Order: sequence, then C-alpha cells, then structure tokens
Amino acid sequence: MKADNKIIIVEPSYLLSSGLAHCFDDSQNLTVTVQLDSVERLHEKLNINNPDILIINPLLLLYSDVVSLRQIIHDFPDLICMALVSSYVERNVLKQYKDVIELNDGKQKVISKIYALLNDSCSNAAQTESIELSNRETDVLVAIAKGLTNKEISEQLFISVHTVITHRKNIIKKTGIKSVSGLTVYALLNNLIDESEVNK
Repeated sequence: MKADNKIIIVEPSYLLSSGLAHCFDDSQNLTVTVQLDSVERLHEKLNINNPDILIINPLLLLYSDVVSLRQIIHDFPDLICMALVSSYVERNVLKQYKDVIELNDGKQKVISKIYALLNDSCSNAAQTESIELSNRETDVLVAIAKGLTNKEISEQLFISVHTVITHRKNIIKKTGIKSVSGLTVYALLNNLIDESEVNK
C-alpha cells in the first residue's frame, strides 16, 4: 500500500460528504483531496488529482449526461470506485462498484473496507507484473492463438507433445487464463500476434 492514498468524494449532501471526509482526518495514509457535490467537474478533477479512490453517490452517475461509471473505469483503470449509498439503489447498479459504503457503517468499518481494496489492488498489480512467459512459452502461446493443436505445435517447434502440454500448463498458471479464446485475446493485447493471424 502507498504511503499516501488520495480520495475524491462526490456526494450532494454536505453533511454526508463532510462526515465521511472526517473519518479520514487521523488516518496516516488516506487523504481526501477533493469533495464535489455533483459530477460536472469530476473528470477534470480526476485528471488533475490522480486519486486512488473515488467514493461517489451512485445515483449521480446513474442519472448523469456528463459522465458514466463505465467511462471513468475506462479512462482511469487503476482507480478504485466505491458507492456511497444513502437511499435505495438497485443491486445490479452496485455490482459495478468495488465496494459499498452505507450510512450505518462506522468509521472503522469504512476504513477497513478501503484498506482491503487497496491491499487487493496492490497484490493484483504485483501478480500482473510477475507474469513473465519464457521465450518457449511465448512461442507455444502464439501457436495456441493461431489455432494449432498440441500435435501441430510439437511439430512446428520440434518439441514433444508432452512438453507442449507442460508449457500450456505453465502459461495457464502464469496468466490465470484457461480458455483458448482468452489466451488469444491475451496474445493480441500483448502484441504477440496480429489479428490477421488468428484462425477464425
């Protein structure tokens, strides 16, 4: 976890927003940098402040023509988005957020939820960084993405079918992706193959 994690709160109620911000007053590594009462300048503030956490009333985004949660997640993929719920919000709306802060959550519970998300975020980043395929595993992955069978891969790379299977297991273990289509997408996203090379 970073030494100082920046938070933006977006909530139209001054009392709710200020009360939540007050929870972090004596926290060593959580700082509220911005409090907004609407989403009008949210995108601008996200760009300027580069926060780690956005705590927002989900109804503001639900009925906004200015910005959507999907757009925020797309533009700021590392941002942790939390819903601040003060009235009824449909469950499928809340599913889009990493976690929910409710009115009856105490100070310690709010901070615990945030720390848990920050710790998850750190461990996911570490896992992503540790994905490093060997040259041979990369060759096997490219062949898989091109639609070759284990036998075809073994013939093309001059290795046994058993070795191909071992490489496949290692690729799955390192990437966490089990399906051929998922591995193909992974290869495309990492520029290991061109779209024209994919067996359609």
